[in-house]
Order: sequence, then structure tokens, then C-alpha cells
Amino acid sequence: MTNPWKDSVYLQREQLALLLQDPLARLTEQCAPAWGERERLNEVLLKGFPGIPHCTFLYCLGFDGIQVCDNIGDGVGNDVGKPGVIPGHFGRDRSQRPYMMEAVPAWGFLLSDAYISLLKQRPSLTALQIVRDQDGTALGYLGADFDLRNLPATTNIYEEPGHWRQVKGDPSIRGAVFLQCRVDSPMDLALDKALAILEELLTHRGVFQCQIHFSSSQATIWTFEDPYRYRILDQDALSDPDICLVYPLQPYPADALIPEADISRILSHLRSLRLADENIYLRMSSINIFNGMVSLTFSCDGSHYLRYDEFLGSSSPFEFVGL
Repeated sequence: MTNPWKDSVYLQREQLALLLQDPLARLTEQCAPAWGERERLNEVLLKGFPGIPHCTFLYCLGFDGIQVCDNIGDGVGNDVGKPGVIPGHFGRDRSQRPYMMEAVPAWGFLLSDAYISLLKQRPSLTALQIVRDQDGTALGYLGADFDLRNLPATTNIYEEPGHWRQVKGDPSIRGAVFLQCRVDSPMDLALDKALAILEELLTHRGVFQCQIHFSSSQATIWTFEDPYRYRILDQDALSDPDICLVYPLQPYPADALIPEADISRILSHLRSLRLADENIYLRMSSINIFNGMVSLTFSCDGSHYLRYDEFLGSSSPFEFVGL
């Protein structure tokens, strides 16, 4: 099953390739007559640098990965915004860099996968365009490096999928799951009260996401009024209904994907998963009312992510088999 973020990456790369391919192809036509002459190549790249959008470095190299001119970069020295020659790269062996490990397509243009740069240790990518002479003989590559921070965002942020997903955890924990058993935490001993407090916070007190850590008797919550900061409710707070007074009354949001009436049902199901088995039991869960998802992490270190209605449905996958 395709991950949605990979689909977004594909669309982003496709649009970047369309932006970069033609300018690089035009520049290679000017590089061909100067091939093999370091200073002439430097001059060609200096002149052509402003025509390559968002570029960090330009250079030429042979098919063996050895650089045949210097790096041309923007903002050299104190002259910020003006391209210049960056010495120290002529003769550099780039053959082991990630972009040189990828196959250049038959049409002569490659936009590499992202990698971590050597100089600044930042996510970067490289475009390679084959340089050909007038007879069509391939001479080498024109390389263009791009810092991902300088590239425009061409797609919207991806949507998290709503289908059920399982993520397996530490194999050593899975292998020893039947050698352990659940020990009642302080939250377990007053679980109904803790869940009633969380229901009040989620439905009437402006909390839109919570992570419930059953084994360590705490919950982490996020509120509408201060969504960028989380708050930790320890066992003292989760056993004292007075904590609800700290969070003002707020109407349940109309655009929440989880209906208000289902919050109680979700918490009840979580209670059952926590207490139903001594070996395979719920350790942590999260609820987000806006994306409609429930996450579950069990004692076997397996995690599950699924829609609230699938979690509550009659065909819910949680029968303590294959967790």
C-alpha cells in the first residue's frame, strides 16, 4: 500500500523536474564547446548560474565522477547574491555520492533522491544533465545542487490515511510477551474516574487530543486555546475532578470527525482493552477528534492506527489474536 507522503514527494519532485530540466539543458549546450577547459567552464557556469532557479552550486564532472571545473555558488565571500568561483573542488571525486549511484534516464536528466549534504549536513538533492557535443557524443554531466530549504513547496501537505495500520515494535518485547503479566497501575485502580475526567475534558473543556499512558498513570493533552503546547496530567490530576475547573467550558467543535457521543464509547473500549487480558494489554492510546483516529500500543509493543468508527464497529480487529 502506497504511503500518502510518498505520493506527495512524487508530485513535488515532478514539478521541480519540470522547473529545472529546460534551464539545465540550455546551459549544457554552452558547456559542450568549453569541455576540458577548466577556466572556460567556470566562466560559462558563472554566466549561466542566475538562470538555474534556487540553485546552490553548479559544476561539471566526467562519467567517472571526477569534477572538471570549480564549484560555482551564490553569495561567495562578502558579495551576497552574486555568484562566484568556489575553489577547492576541481578534481574532486564525487563518484561515491548518492546522486552518482542512481541511473540517469535515457533522456539525459536526473533529479536525484534527497540526501544529506557533506558541507552543511542538510537535506539536499542534485540534478544531473548529460552534456553532449554537436555530434551527440556524451562528454559528462552538468551537476546542480539544491538545498531543500531553498526549494519552493509545490504541493500541499499530505493527508494522513484513514485506513487501519499496524506497526510492529521491538522483537525482543514481542518474544517475551507471555513471560510477563500486567501489574495494576495507580490509574488502573481508579480507571473509571480517570476516564470520566478525560471524557469531560474532550467533550466540554476544549481538549482535542489526548495520549493516555495507562502503565505510567498519566495523560498528555492538547487544547484549542493553546494547541502548540501540551500539558501533562499525572495521577493526582486524573483522580481529582477538580482538574476540570482549570479548563473553561467550550462547545464541542462542529468540524470534529469524532461525534461527541462516541467519545464515551471509545474510552469504554479502551478500558476493556486495558483490563481484558493479563499478557496482551493496552499500554498507551491516543485520540484526536479532528482527524478521527485512535491509536493503540499494546504490551507486545505493537501499535495500531485506525478510524474511530472502525475501532467501535462490530468487525473491530481487536480480539487479542495476532497483536
